[in-house]
Amino acid sequence: MPASRTILHVDMDAFFASVEQRDDPSLRGRPVLVGGRGGRGVVAAASYEARKSGCRSAMPMAEAVRRCPAAVIVPPSFSRYEADSSRIMEILETASPLVEPLSIDEAFVDVTGSHRLLGDGPTIAASLKRAIKQELGLNASVGVAPCKFVAKIASDLEKPDGLTVFGEEGLARRLASLPVGRMWGIGPKSKARFEARGVRTFGDLQKWSEESLVASFGAASARFHDLAHGRDDRPVIGDRTAKSVGHEQTFGVDLADPQEVEAVLLRHVERVAARLRRRDRRARSIVVKIRDGEFVTNTRSRTLGEPTDRTDVLWETARTLFREWTFRPVRLIGMAAERFEEAVPDLFSGSDEENARIRRLDAATDAIRDRFGGEAIARTASSFPPDQARNRSEGDERRASD
Repeated sequence: MPASRTILHVDMDAFFASVEQRDDPSLRGRPVLVGGRGGRGVVAAASYEARKSGCRSAMPMAEAVRRCPAAVIVPPSFSRYEADSSRIMEILETASPLVEPLSIDEAFVDVTGSHRLLGDGPTIAASLKRAIKQELGLNASVGVAPCKFVAKIASDLEKPDGLTVFGEEGLARRLASLPVGRMWGIGPKSKARFEARGVRTFGDLQKWSEESLVASFGAASARFHDLAHGRDDRPVIGDRTAKSVGHEQTFGVDLADPQEVEAVLLRHVERVAARLRRRDRRARSIVVKIRDGEFVTNTRSRTLGEPTDRTDVLWETARTLFREWTFRPVRLIGMAAERFEEAVPDLFSGSDEENARIRRLDAATDAIRDRFGGEAIARTASSFPPDQARNRSEGDERRASD
């Protein structure tokens, strides 16, 4: 780990709501709530105009409407959000190969190795903000810091459209005034426990030794001592060094239609397959992650008979895993490919002619999307022959809930 690093945390501002305002000029300057209208509807995103009335994401839609009766409710359009997210990540990769997405609208970027070519951290951050704004018409807030933890805090301090820089010099002193609730891992209940012991700020935490924290608050609190001082040596894991490639999406409302969930899962599969092909990797293991409306998470995986980067094989495997789950309304769906191997010619992968045809189709799809964007061409579940992957996989299925 280098002695000094420059980490960016790029966080899109009110991402879903901002996309809706960009695409519909009549919504600009008006309070917008993205989410469902039903009795269980939840706000997926609130525009900054709506936030002035106290609306926020994850709030029940009924409560948000009570707070802001003038708000316009817009149903989510996840395909558009995903297309923009893909392009944002590509823009970030122009600054460094070390881009680690945290969600659809935020990512870490390690630009330590980019200074000679692109300038210092603030210069690179400003350039990325400019590129995102010019190409997509969206604002991003960026935090620049020596570590991931502080970069994420920094990106939130001057929203919207902010650029906040924390250097190594005097870092602990600058963090000291922040409320303890901003610490990763300290939720409302933990916050109350800390405040009951007189720990209200990072500065208060800095006065406690690691041993005292563990004795008073448990083993999990040991890391708070380093974090309160701005010490966090976790690396940014880019796609090229990652041990898995995946996409997942949390919905603002539970999806009760299995076909709608499968459509999102297919988009995840297509993105993962394209990323594997770009990096000349093939995966031997497929993982599907499902979280239901009660926030119970189920993870299923399958080992393939041979490694692949073919969209059809990945899709049939992922769909099979999903359909083996007893369906309940879904809050999150995700898919990942693991256990990479170098891409080599398929000598024994079914018919040579058929395999070549499918690979030409994948390559053509990649080329069209690279040139014209993620939504330029769309494949549906019916585009793939049924049960193709069932015979190409073997046991090794894991099930886990948390």
